[in-house]
Amino acid sequence: MTYSESEQQRFRQRRANHDKVRTTFGLVTRLCFNRSSFRTATSEQRTMVQAKSWILKQHFEGFPKDSDFELKQEQLPEPKDGEVLVEAVFLSVDPYMRPYSRVRMQPGDVMIGTQVAKVIQSNNPAFPVGCHVVGRCGWRTNTVLDGTGLTRVLNDWPQDVPLSLAIGGLGMPGLTALYGLEEVLAIKPGETLLVNAAAGAVGSVVGQIAKLKGCKVVGSAGSDAKVAYLKELGFDHVFNYKTVPSLEEALKQASPEGYDCFFDNVGGLFSSVVLPQMKYLGRIAVCGGISLYNDEEPQTGPYPHLNMIFKELRMEGFLVSRWEHKNEESLKRMLAWVKEGKLKFREHVIVGFENMPAAFMGMLQGENTGKAIIKV
Repeated sequence: MTYSESEQQRFRQRRANHDKVRTTFGLVTRLCFNRSSFRTATSEQRTMVQAKSWILKQHFEGFPKDSDFELKQEQLPEPKDGEVLVEAVFLSVDPYMRPYSRVRMQPGDVMIGTQVAKVIQSNNPAFPVGCHVVGRCGWRTNTVLDGTGLTRVLNDWPQDVPLSLAIGGLGMPGLTALYGLEEVLAIKPGETLLVNAAAGAVGSVVGQIAKLKGCKVVGSAGSDAKVAYLKELGFDHVFNYKTVPSLEEALKQASPEGYDCFFDNVGGLFSSVVLPQMKYLGRIAVCGGISLYNDEEPQTGPYPHLNMIFKELRMEGFLVSRWEHKNEESLKRMLAWVKEGKLKFREHVIVGFENMPAAFMGMLQGENTGKAIIKV
C-alpha cells in the first residue's frame, strides 16, 4: 500500500509528538523519583544521629557487676524548637549513683549522671552551637533535650583549665565540699577538721578549702599512695585506715584534743569510732555513706545517741542542690583559688564510653585518686 506525500507527513508528525510525550513523561518520572529520594536522604541526614547509652538492666544486688548493665543504641530525632542536640565530651561516675539507682531508677532506665557536653545542633538561642554545657544527661553519648537542667560552662573559663573539672573540682563535687564546710559546718579558723575518703573527688577539696580557712586538717585514705598525695596537698595529718592497727588510736594520735568538725563521706563503723572523739558542741556534715552502699543486709549499731546527747553534737545531712542559687558566685571564687595556685585537683581519667561500667565499679572500690572521669 502506498501513501501520498501529505499522509506520510502526518504520520511523521504523529510519531514525533509521541516521542516527545514519551521523553517528557520519562523526564518527569525521573524528576519525581529523584525529588522523593532527595527528600528522604535529607530527612535521614538530619536525624541519623546514632546515640549510645548504658541501661540499668537490673537493680544491683550487693556490689554492681557487668551483667547489671546493657549498652544500647538509638537513633535520635531532629531537635525541635527550643531543643538542642549535645554530644558528650566528659562523663562522671560518682558514689551517689549507687544508692540513687535503687530509689530513683527502674530496670531499663538510662544510668543517671552528669556530663560535660558540646552543643552540635541548636534551636535554642541560650545554647548556641559550639558552646559547652553541663547537664544531667545520664550515661549517653548524645542527647536531645530542651534547656531545662542545662548550665553553660562559665564564659570566662580559662583555656588552661581542663573542661573536665566542670564535673569535678569545679563542679558538683567541689561545690559539695564548699557548701558542706561553709553552710553546714560553718568552719572557723583554728578549728580541727576530720575528713574521711579524703583522696576522693569531694574529700580532697574539703581538706584544701579547710586549710585555706585556717583549720587543722586530718584525713584518712585507703592506700599509701593516697596518703602521700594528701600530704602534698598540705593536710596536717593523714593515715591509711586499712593498715593502722587501730582506727581509734590513729584518730587520737592525729588530734589528741579531739575534733571540732567532721566531714563524713563514709558512714558505718568509721563514723561510730569518730563520735566519741568529737569535741563538745562539735558539728558533723553527713555527705555520704559509701561503706553502706553495697550492703546486701543493712548494718546495725553501735548507735550514736548518747554521744550526741552528752556532747551536744549537731549532725546534718545535706545535698548540694540546696544552695544551687549560689553556684555561679561559688564557682568564680573557687576558680580564683585555682588561678592563685591555692586549689589543686587530680583526675583519674578512663578513656572510652564503653568503659563506663568498669569505671563506675572501680570508683566504688576506691581505684581513683581525685575525680573519676570518662573521656569519650
